[in-house]
Amino acid sequence: MTPAASQDGRLLVPLYVHPAVDPAAWQAVAAADPSRIAAVVLNLADGPGETPDGVFSEAVEQLRAAGLPLVGYTDTDYGRRPHAAVVADILTYRQRHGISGAYLDQVAAHPGALAHYRRLATAARAAGCHTVVFGHGDHPDPGYADVGLADLLVTFEGDWTAYRSMTLPLWTGRHAAARFCHLVYDVPADDAQDATALIAARRAGVGCAVPGAGENPWCTLPYGLTAAELT
Repeated sequence: MTPAASQDGRLLVPLYVHPAVDPAAWQAVAAADPSRIAAVVLNLADGPGETPDGVFSEAVEQLRAAGLPLVGYTDTDYGRRPHAAVVADILTYRQRHGISGAYLDQVAAHPGALAHYRRLATAARAAGCHTVVFGHGDHPDPGYADVGLADLLVTFEGDWTAYRSMTLPLWTGRHAAARFCHLVYDVPADDAQDATALIAARRAGVGCAVPGAGENPWCTLPYGLTAAELT
């Protein structure tokens, strides 16, 4: 078993590095076993970008050819970004890259925004997205786990130190582990297996642990997907 995934868990891969900057990272993801990958999150410029990028598009096609499920990142600014702007991002991803899902990030956690996000989830599915991910980064109001909203809730996004002290709300036990994802960064290599075990123990059926830190820790690959570990 690699340190990246437990026996039951799958990886969500936030691939937030341009293929021209780190082509080896994209190649490593393309070489991964699709059965281990819940989704690869595409993110050109905190969204699909203003104009098409040929290098990015070509690299995305290689991921698609490898059979990997692709979801497009769009920022919702905790409910402040207009509905039409978020949907426009989703449609752009669909047109340019044929994504099969939407990753809505910076999703509000309070119950007052539930109706807004229900509309966004409905619009994403109407646009052809089979998977909708809500990136809360923390545990939201339990209503966000209701049927008809997100298929996957990212209920933790933070560093390894914070993750070790995180408290799991009791309401999560009413739902399947496959509904939850934990994203953990700044994980030392010596702690990679411990991080993976803790993600599984906390009933997150999807997860990701990376060594990266700083402003964009997701420019580093999850443990288990480096070129050396795949050979």
